Amino acid sequence: MSWLPSNVDTLATIACIALTAAILISIFFIEADPSDFAPHRSHLDQLFEKRDTIYDNLRDLKFEYRSGKFAEDDFEAMKQTLENEAAVVLAEIELVTGNEGAVPRRPAQPVANRN
Repeated sequence: MSWLPSNVDTLATIACIALTAAILISIFFIEADPSDFAPHRSHLDQLFEKRDTIYDNLRDLKFEYRSGKFAEDDFEAMKQTLENEAAVVLAEIELVTGNEGAVPRRPAQPVANRN
């Protein structure tokens, strides 16, 4: 092993330099995956969010229909699609929870005062 330095201090110095270089490379050049910082949601949380989104879309659709933005045929078609989608999500929630009854909707997030 003629390529190894004969002095132990030189070997320790080379090891320290290599370790320092590896640490600096890992800190400054390797970026963390964004999903590492995202909160992990359960399948049930995702279903609740999807259900709430569908309900919000139904509410918005009814409001826009009443304000005259949609013809009755279009409104009925979109409403039927959203209701079918909601039924599928609710059935899946019942399957996951084992609950045959209604699962209450999460309380609305408070809206900041706009003064």
